[in-house]
Amino acid sequence: MRNIPPVMHIVWECGPKTVVWSMALRIALAMTPVAILKVSRWLVNEVVISLRDHSAFPPHFWWVVGLEFGLASLAAILSRAVGFCDSLLGDLYMQHISIRVIEHASQLDITAFENPDYYDRLERAKAQATDRIAMIQMMGTLTQQILTTFTLSIYIASYSPLLLVLLIAGTIPALLGESHFAFLGYAKNFMQTPLRRKMDYLRDVGGSKEAAKELKLFGLRDFLVSSFRGMADTIFRQNVGLSKRRLLAGVALSMLATASYYTAYALTLWDTIEGRFKVADLFVLINAILQVSAYLQQIFVNASGVADQALFLTDLLGFFAMEPTVKSKPNAIKIPRPIRQGVEFRNVSFAYPGTTRLVLKDFNFHLRPGERVALIGENGQGKTTIVKLITRLYDPTEGQIFIDGVDLRDYDMEDLCHEIGVIFQDFMRYEMTARDNIAVGRIEERDRLDRIEQAAQMSLANEVIARLSGGIEQQLGRRFEGGVDLSGGEWQRMALARAYLRDAQLLILDEPTAALDARSEQEVFQRFAELTRGKMALLISHRFSTVKMTDRIVVLSHGVLTEEGTHEELIRLGGLYAEMFEMQAASYR
Repeated sequence: MRNIPPVMHIVWECGPKTVVWSMALRIALAMTPVAILKVSRWLVNEVVISLRDHSAFPPHFWWVVGLEFGLASLAAILSRAVGFCDSLLGDLYMQHISIRVIEHASQLDITAFENPDYYDRLERAKAQATDRIAMIQMMGTLTQQILTTFTLSIYIASYSPLLLVLLIAGTIPALLGESHFAFLGYAKNFMQTPLRRKMDYLRDVGGSKEAAKELKLFGLRDFLVSSFRGMADTIFRQNVGLSKRRLLAGVALSMLATASYYTAYALTLWDTIEGRFKVADLFVLINAILQVSAYLQQIFVNASGVADQALFLTDLLGFFAMEPTVKSKPNAIKIPRPIRQGVEFRNVSFAYPGTTRLVLKDFNFHLRPGERVALIGENGQGKTTIVKLITRLYDPTEGQIFIDGVDLRDYDMEDLCHEIGVIFQDFMRYEMTARDNIAVGRIEERDRLDRIEQAAQMSLANEVIARLSGGIEQQLGRRFEGGVDLSGGEWQRMALARAYLRDAQLLILDEPTAALDARSEQEVFQRFAELTRGKMALLISHRFSTVKMTDRIVVLSHGVLTEEGTHEELIRLGGLYAEMFEMQAASYR
């Protein structure tokens, strides 16, 4: 239950006015049952007197009947109004919590996304963003039921405290039983999370465009179906087993609650026969006992339901409690504009979290203002790692990285990202319009159509856009209606346009032309040369025809800088670069 206060704080954040109105309406609704019972008692008593004495009804009798009708109508109206508030609050909560999950996930370290435990936690957190709406409504209903039960209990206790004790005693075991099975349900769902993620993955693979060709050619349908069915059957058996146990226990506890109600009912009849209660008292007490018995059972069921739901919120609150380790210092400074000394690596070594293998070893490198440098090396030699370190996706294991002589960790991370434009080899293909696919490079300029079109022209994406029926507003990708898919090279031009729109002080391209043909590649790099004039640029490419266009080439081998110089200098050196260049050139002869 310790999860309830922070959740209530979240609910208050998403709609304080709606919360206030909801609680005010519930309090008013909780008072109506006792008011109706009091009016009913008076009416029944007057009828009994009139029949016994053969006298006329009091002059205001029918006005009191109208009052009871008015109270019943008010209860119906209040109930509808409460439902309306619950609906609003549910939508506000889902929107608010979903946004918080997205915002928080985007702030976490990139290492979190490489940890299976993180994905299990994220999966549960995302589920809580939508599945706990019922809990919010249940908490409001529970508050209303407690208030109604309290007022009715006082009314019953004024006649006979023993009746109230009997009603409560019969429902306490139900609370304990429901709470026990709530914990078992949470443990079961927690254990099933990895299996459910695997099932989600199989669903995605079975319905994805990317996998469709191989699924058909390799005949993987039966394999996927049998794998999914096996996991689904395992979860089904576990769910049914717990549900059977809960059913049997629930029936036994319900019988106990029913027995306590009828014991109180019988005592009330006996007291009436003995003359301790009037007939009107009998009528009102039976109704009050019936309502309290029902409300007490509902309270304990809803309370255990809230506890059950709150258990699952442990994952959501735990997710929000995760803190990034790579983040800005409290008094972080802004990136110099312009950068005058460049970016420098000093004795940098790096191993990815969870491993001991050094991807970089005592790496020293200096990228100067206005310089275009190519990083060359075989796969796995640390080229992309250098990019991740410059952008502070990771911090060095050892050594330091400087911009203008100041440690990179002293700069504000958001400002750092603002001054770096990066296109990774595995760039995103956003299922958005062509305009938005480019605008994500500097999203604050989404409405600057002239800037977006200029970036498209620099990357040759304008040729792609010209062939689209919807032009720059054309929906891309097949996920949504009216979408048009692009070839790998066309998607890459969109990604390059983002880098041009970024217009940052440092431009980093990781295999930017891998999906382009030779002619398009040559045109892109002619524009690349124009764009990077006066800027720092870092290029990672396996195509030596593009590497030759840079001012300097840095060769990496086993995480160590082994060669450095211009294309001509490295060819004369006859080392690893010359060997790699000759191997590639030979394939074209």
